[in-house]
This record gives sequence, structure tokens and C-alpha cells, in this order.
Amino acid sequence: MENTRNAVLAAADSLIDAFSRHDREKYFASFSKDATFIFHNLDRPLRNRAAYEAEWALWETRDGFRVRSCRSTDRNLQLHGAIAIFSHSVETEAEFSGEPVVSQERETIVFERQPDGVWLAVHEHLSRAS
Repeated sequence: MENTRNAVLAAADSLIDAFSRHDREKYFASFSKDATFIFHNLDRPLRNRAAYEAEWALWETRDGFRVRSCRSTDRNLQLHGAIAIFSHSVETEAEFSGEPVVSQERETIVFERQPDGVWLAVHEHLSRAS
């Protein structure tokens, strides 16, 4: 159980680290191709990783989006066999067209153990912190 917990937390930390460094390649590699995404700042769910990658690219080109840092606190992990639910509070410093923006949000990421033992994110839900 402890090995599983450590593996999932390592996957979560890797995903968060890649996001905080605006490392698109490593960040998106943390998600399965069929992962789904619900973000409070979008008017629709994103039904797969390719849709999120396209949205991210749009944010970069249209809005000058860039992640500067990300801090994860109030972390919780629930294990359910090959599924793990990771939730946390997240403070993100980003920039849009060179202007810094800090957001306070809550996030849930659902991970699934793949046949090769790797834990990939299969769902992400981001909401505003109250």
C-alpha cells in the first residue's frame, strides 16, 4: 500500500512540477490520451488530451499564456485499487501577455495504474477556491 501511495504521489508531483515550469511535453505526457478535463474557466468539458493540448496552444498564441510557478498544498490521496484520487489546493502564478496573474484553485486529479505499472492522470477537475 505504501509503495502504491508513493508511486501515485510521485506521478502527481511530476505532473505539478512540469506544469509549474510550463513544460508542455512532460505535462501532457502525464495524462492518458483519453483523459477528460473540466475547468471553471471554460464553457465546456475537454473530452481528451488532444482537445486540452489545442486549448493550451490557443491560450499561448491568443493570450500570451505562460505558467511561472505552481504551489500545491492541502493534499489528499485516496486509493481504490487501480484508481487513485488526488486532491489539493493550488496557487498558480501565470502570465497573460506579460502581465502576472495569481489564481487560487482546488483541483482533483484521478490517476489510473496502466498495465505497465505507470500511473497516468485520466481526469482533472479544476474549480475556484472559495
